[in-house]
Amino acid sequence: MIELSILGFLYDEPLHGYELRKRVAALTGHVRPIADGTLYPAIKRLERDGLLERDPQPGAQAAPKHVLTLTAAGRAELRRRLAEPDEPFITDENRWFTMLAFLRHLDEPALQAGVLRRRLAFLTEPASFFWDGDRPLRAADFDDPFRKGLFTIATATSRTEIGWLRETLAALGA
Repeated sequence: MIELSILGFLYDEPLHGYELRKRVAALTGHVRPIADGTLYPAIKRLERDGLLERDPQPGAQAAPKHVLTLTAAGRAELRRRLAEPDEPFITDENRWFTMLAFLRHLDEPALQAGVLRRRLAFLTEPASFFWDGDRPLRAADFDDPFRKGLFTIATATSRTEIGWLRETLAALGA
């Protein structure tokens, strides 16, 4: 998620590390806080792999600011990751939201539709948090108001997303 976020935000515009950290934290910080010990090693890996460049510029104080810019290889890598996301980016809600934040950078509607179809297929498979043998349990199967709440909220969220996915796929002509 961190690397995809870095690539996605730098695809929009060059940023210095502090601004990039604020944007990544705003997108994914609710899932897990973004520590410097997580962000900066990821930036260094992407730089080492030739996906971004660092340009030192004079800072307001004595220390220079490092502005980060995607290379052509970094732009291509972001589009590849968006077009061919690993399974957790389809099945994990937080990773999926990171995908959605940058899917517009995949400028081929057919490729965007392919990603959305994978998510739709995942959401329309029989699923449950709890099972009775091979039978998925539903909210009506519980007297516990908290488990009912879990199922009620999850079902409403899934139905809303499925509706959005179908609508967006139709708009993409897919």
